[in-house]
Amino acid sequence: MANLKELRDERLRKLEELKNAGINPYPAHSTRTHKTQQVVDDFTKLEGSDVTVAGRVTGIRKFGKLAFIVVKDDSGSVQLFFKDGCIASAKPANSELTMEQLNLLDSGDFVEATGEVIKTKTGEISVAVSKLRLLTKSLRPMPTQQDGFTNKEERMRRRYVDMNVNEDVRERFVRRSKFWQATRDFLNQEGFTEVNIPVLEHTTGGADANPFVTRMDALGQDFYLRISHELPLKRLIGAGFEKVYDIGPRFRNENYTDEHLPEHVAMEWYWAYADWRDGTAFQERMFKYVLSEAFGTLKFDINGMQVDMSKKWEQWDYATVIKDHYDIDVFDCTIEQIAKALKDNGLEVEKTDSIPRGIDKLWKKVRATVVGPVWLINTPTFISPLSKTDDENPDFTQRFQAVIAGSELSNGFSELNDPVDQLNRFLEQQQMRDEGDDEAMMLDIDYVEMLEYGMPPACGLGFSERVFWVFEGVTAREGVPFPQLRAETDEVTRSIYPKIKFD
Repeated sequence: MANLKELRDERLRKLEELKNAGINPYPAHSTRTHKTQQVVDDFTKLEGSDVTVAGRVTGIRKFGKLAFIVVKDDSGSVQLFFKDGCIASAKPANSELTMEQLNLLDSGDFVEATGEVIKTKTGEISVAVSKLRLLTKSLRPMPTQQDGFTNKEERMRRRYVDMNVNEDVRERFVRRSKFWQATRDFLNQEGFTEVNIPVLEHTTGGADANPFVTRMDALGQDFYLRISHELPLKRLIGAGFEKVYDIGPRFRNENYTDEHLPEHVAMEWYWAYADWRDGTAFQERMFKYVLSEAFGTLKFDINGMQVDMSKKWEQWDYATVIKDHYDIDVFDCTIEQIAKALKDNGLEVEKTDSIPRGIDKLWKKVRATVVGPVWLINTPTFISPLSKTDDENPDFTQRFQAVIAGSELSNGFSELNDPVDQLNRFLEQQQMRDEGDDEAMMLDIDYVEMLEYGMPPACGLGFSERVFWVFEGVTAREGVPFPQLRAETDEVTRSIYPKIKFD
């Protein structure tokens, strides 16, 4: 990067020369007729016919009166072949270049080429160019695959470069798109209705998380960025929808980890007249469909764990797991016992720890060893304040969590629809907030009022894009196209733009 300014200055000189020749280096329109890979794949059919291709220049070679340029689009690449006299005339007003002006092109520029599909003497499928248009003049050199672009900080800050140089990174986000499209397709095929719900909320809930706060000037009030889709979607169940879902971002003002980002995409569905047993069977089918569509397989090697998503799921009882691993009865224990177990197992003991939070930490240590797929069921009621208690044992809730390769990858419930019970649980959570627990749930009286009008029995489940990250085998930051980073401006950029005040 030390000579970037010199390289950029040279390209600026070429840009000026192009403009002086009457060429618009940034025209608005392209007349492309074929993708580059089409030319290669359909050579037999296209040989001898004229095509127009467009893309980024990735290589330029000149040999006397011959020249070769490789252009790349999102489908692949193809060679452009030039020989002396191949461009009979060029119209600068149409951004067309002459053969002599090829020296004003650089790797990274975008061009459009029209010509006959041929094979060169060396057998290379090519476009014999009769017209060449400049579509974009680049001012910075794009690193090549040979140069490498491996610095993690640089890759994250300039992901557009990362995706150009490291094609596997760009392909990752094609799979990510397929993952969410398959999720949407599956739910639509099952009769669910997608309803986009607000991101800004007066009261935010549905999870234990510290929210982001913003200000709406029009109303003169603070709002929260949603931490969950849950409560608005359940309001829709109360409104008469029987199968409803939303896919979109949620925000949790927490630290970055390999499994969590403060902003991430998530999905939640809710299904009236269904319970947790219906939900487990439904979600197993969804996982199989979505993973097959996104990855083309149901067998994965995840951090050395061999996960087969086609096999029968196990079901683990929460209290039994804690008893077997720590000899603790979750329904009859003290905070001192929990603190000792945390310390004995190398887990942090914090002043804000409660029995529910401590037990959850102990479970997560076990969870890290689970290959799965496993459903964790019979979660204690005091750990799950929004879920319905079991009809046969009120100490349990009808909650079901998917545990795969050491991670919890979805969270589902038979939804609580008793307004009195819900209000009491909200009040308990609010007391925890008043005592300093910023992640405890807020009292949402409007939601309680909705329940008083009546909400049918329902099942709901949510998962975030962590499902994709786990099966893709990447960390959270690697799994999103543009992760948030602390704002910084390097010295090279400062020197290139001296008129800008960066501080």
